[in-house]
Amino acid sequence: MKVSFGGATAESAYVHVRSLLVPAILNHSVRVWLLADHLARREGIDALEREALAVACLFHDLGTTHQHDGPQRFEVEGADAASVFLSRHRWSAPLIKAVWEAIALHTSPGIAERMGSLPRLVRVGVRADFGATELIGTDVGDPLASALALFPRLNIESVLGEAVVAQALRRPEKAPSSSWPGGMLAAHLANPGHLGVNPAF
Repeated sequence: MKVSFGGATAESAYVHVRSLLVPAILNHSVRVWLLADHLARREGIDALEREALAVACLFHDLGTTHQHDGPQRFEVEGADAASVFLSRHRWSAPLIKAVWEAIALHTSPGIAERMGSLPRLVRVGVRADFGATELIGTDVGDPLASALALFPRLNIESVLGEAVVAQALRRPEKAPSSSWPGGMLAAHLANPGHLGVNPAF
């Protein structure tokens, strides 16, 4: 079964992030897209916005990579990377802005859901992949389940949490106290010998 991301730019985005992300985070990013796109199709979102959704999902954790470990929160680093990528592909400024917001806000509950289709769908896709499957509904048929099975979880909760904390330990400014990375860092510092999934995940 071949997964198609819906356009040349999104296919190029997959090739790009595949060269940078560790397997667990790459698979998670694709699963987030599969779940978010399932909703997008059900809601009748047009092809161009669905391709933008694919790019946003694929880039949403790119800020965890060594190549994008800048001074900002990992969400913002990933959003900036997507903006540069889409600018090179000559996408329009409004669509680039929407992708940026979707990535930058994906760990911001109560905000992402009110900032338009892309931020809402990326946020829902992330939450659904981490267990909130009720957000997707009950019509998850075999094609979606089969596609998700192509991208195993590979301990994503531990891998992603450790990546975020490792960056925050090197650069505490990446983890403001009120943010999701800040909560992850605080939980790690409170339980330095804890093994497994970060308690704040």
